[in-house]
Amino acid sequence: MKPLARPRRLAPGARVAVVAPSGPVPEERLRAGLDVLRGWDLDPVVAPHVLDSHGTFDYLAGADADRAADLQAAWCDPSVDAVLCARGGYGAQRMADLLDWEAMRAAGPKVFVGFSDITALHEAFATRLGLVTLHGPMTAGLDFVKSARAQEHLRATLFEPETVRTMRSPASGGGSLVPGRARGVTLGGCLSLLAAELGGPRARPSASGGLLCLEDTGEETYRLDRYLTQLLRAGWFDGVRGIVLGSWAECDPYDEVRAILADRLGGLGVPVAEEMGFGHCEGALTVPFGAMAELDADAGTLTLEEPALR
Repeated sequence: MKPLARPRRLAPGARVAVVAPSGPVPEERLRAGLDVLRGWDLDPVVAPHVLDSHGTFDYLAGADADRAADLQAAWCDPSVDAVLCARGGYGAQRMADLLDWEAMRAAGPKVFVGFSDITALHEAFATRLGLVTLHGPMTAGLDFVKSARAQEHLRATLFEPETVRTMRSPASGGGSLVPGRARGVTLGGCLSLLAAELGGPRARPSASGGLLCLEDTGEETYRLDRYLTQLLRAGWFDGVRGIVLGSWAECDPYDEVRAILADRLGGLGVPVAEEMGFGHCEGALTVPFGAMAELDADAGTLTLEEPALR
């Protein structure tokens, strides 16, 4: 697995588009998130359908075609320097194959930010466009609006990426589930979405050569077991160099989650770092996907070989 192309970092005055590829967006939180972006001297523009709701399925932010059109128009607009997702939820997979990936490739690289359900789009941007993307807080996300830590880490990644090349586990006692060091290209996201991607169009065949970042939310332990077992049986973990575990918010107690993670991942023979502070947690860190990095599970650090953005 080779590192992917890095988009340019942002500068003051950069125009950023906010889109909603997945679930419906709370208007009040969107306004608060836009205020944060303006405070960074960015120029946010809200895509036309961000505040839509689907007529039949209230878990979608409008029709699939409209959500796809917003993302594609933002990406292909030469005046837009970055595309930021408003929130996750569910729906990215429904619209991913409606995008004109050839047109988006021709539009050239730019920054893309999101997490949770946006995992499906991180995978698509990697396999179809070959671009580094940022697994980070979203504009109308509660953590982004409330957490200075989440805001500052994303801001530094966007504007001064050389200052955040090393991520450290913020949790007391955070460190290694399996000790060791490894080098590879970062990838991953929400565990349930990675399992759901298996067999999809242009799905990544495996995590071979990668440092796989995993997190999830609201899942019972048996379901985490199922996702991990599905990926193991499919050979998707074959050749992985190391694993970086984030948060497991609103899952079962962490000792139960930790036990199934150790049971399913411990036999891979690779370092596994835990509680690395990204995902559905307070003060979530931003993790670049598609970047070459070194994992030191004992120290609880993930260090990029070069800044996430040029």
